[in-house]
Amino acid sequence: MSSKTLLTSLEVDIILHRLACQLVEKHLDFSETKIIGLQPRGTKLAERLVKILQEEHQITSIQWGALDITFFRDDFRRNEKPLEANRTQINFLVENQRVIFIDDVLYTGRSINAALAAIQSFGRPKEVELLVLIDRRFSRHLPIQPDYRGRQVDVINNEKVKVCWKEYDGEDGVYLI
Repeated sequence: MSSKTLLTSLEVDIILHRLACQLVEKHLDFSETKIIGLQPRGTKLAERLVKILQEEHQITSIQWGALDITFFRDDFRRNEKPLEANRTQINFLVENQRVIFIDDVLYTGRSINAALAAIQSFGRPKEVELLVLIDRRFSRHLPIQPDYRGRQVDVINNEKVKVCWKEYDGEDGVYLI
């Protein structure tokens, strides 16, 4: 299986810092904003962004968590093998707060639709935004667009975008497989 590099480690780093700056511009001190990484791969991106916000922008009061959307997906019963749920870790209310969903790749929009349903268990947000590292722009099944995007890519449907993180995969990078 061949792969093409979409983003190198340096490009990922530059994009993460740009996205962090965009978040600071809009949310300042994050006092009314909660960051929620979508399990499993969105949480890795959320961890990196929170680290940049804390260390480089001195925003220490960020509340963030992880949301599992497995059983909120409209296709969870269609798989041949049983799905394994991830862990939801949200120890705050989102009622009347701004929520930023973070995911690595926006493809059909179904994951975000599931996240919108799942978050209702934690309260009704005042506003929901979406941040993604990769936006596969011609693959949407639902009318969902990111508020913040790292890179927009055109990918044929049978190709896969793989995001790698050095903490988990040994390197930072984004590949087309």
